[in-house]
Amino acid sequence: MLLHPLSFSSNFVYRQFDKFTSAIQQRKTEEQMWAKVLRKVVSAGPLASAAPRLRAMPAPAAVSGYAGAGAALGGRTRHYSDTRPLSEIQLQHLEGSNSGIATILMNRPHARNSLGKVFVMQLEEIIEDLQKDKSVRVVLFKSQIKGVFCAGADLKERAEMTNTEVGHFVHKLRSLMSNIASLPMPTIAAIDGFALGGGLELALACDLRVAASSAKMGLIEVTRGLLPGAGGSQRLPRIVGINKAKELIFTGRQVDGKQAVSIGLVNDTVTQNDVGDAAYQKALDLAKEILPQGPVAVRMAKQAMNRGIEVDVTSGMAIEEMCYAQVIPTKDRLEGMAAFKEKRLPHFTGK
Repeated sequence: MLLHPLSFSSNFVYRQFDKFTSAIQQRKTEEQMWAKVLRKVVSAGPLASAAPRLRAMPAPAAVSGYAGAGAALGGRTRHYSDTRPLSEIQLQHLEGSNSGIATILMNRPHARNSLGKVFVMQLEEIIEDLQKDKSVRVVLFKSQIKGVFCAGADLKERAEMTNTEVGHFVHKLRSLMSNIASLPMPTIAAIDGFALGGGLELALACDLRVAASSAKMGLIEVTRGLLPGAGGSQRLPRIVGINKAKELIFTGRQVDGKQAVSIGLVNDTVTQNDVGDAAYQKALDLAKEILPQGPVAVRMAKQAMNRGIEVDVTSGMAIEEMCYAQVIPTKDRLEGMAAFKEKRLPHFTGK
């Protein structure tokens, strides 16, 4: 018996979704198994006697002293790969009424936040942690360097790589951007300065973008004899349309904040302030609007849109149905209805 094409499309999506969820469950099981093995090795081996001493050791002075950069913004800051004197990436969890908002702080001043090996490694570590952190409802990307968001590839490092090493590193960058795009919670790039090449690709991997009117953005790879290799050739057309994307990529043209908002590259633009963080402040306001909404509903809405945009509308409807089914049994849905009935603001817990 022949299936109707639309029916086949929906059935195919269901099967793919089942495979996807099964793979996730298998990976969790494997992680739990290896965690048990690791605990046995530590408790039985020579590391067992060293463990108490390791836990008692204070943090290196250079690292703990540097935490003030994030603390000054009103939250707790975690550093990554702190074998270096200073971290190039920090994760700051805002507190108080902003609890649930996390800011990724990029701080590589000597190289204008270019995507060097250490920078990429530390960012990978943060993204991996955020994938599993249900307490975070919105993630912001912010530069600690005035006038720069991210300058793109570290060409000095790149020049020292072999052709094979370049291919492997760009593959790693592409995977990093895909992992940013697949974060379960909304992400917002605060572009307060130059976002060029890989820097713009990082911003394109975010759900939303806010730029200062003076910021400069562009996929400029063709001016170096290259093409966008970390997702830019795929994400830019999906955001601004294929014709405008070709124009921008073929010419390597840079646009400012006002031009970017007019073509849909960014969601909003603001006049830069004296501090140089106007885009971040606007992005923070946007995050505060998202923060009180149902976190499970927001995550499922993101998944429905991200997956649905890649398929035909009938398959997209099937994806929406599956995402909606995840929300039905939640306490947040009941709280939303109760709050409406009682004419009060809902208090969502993410359960």
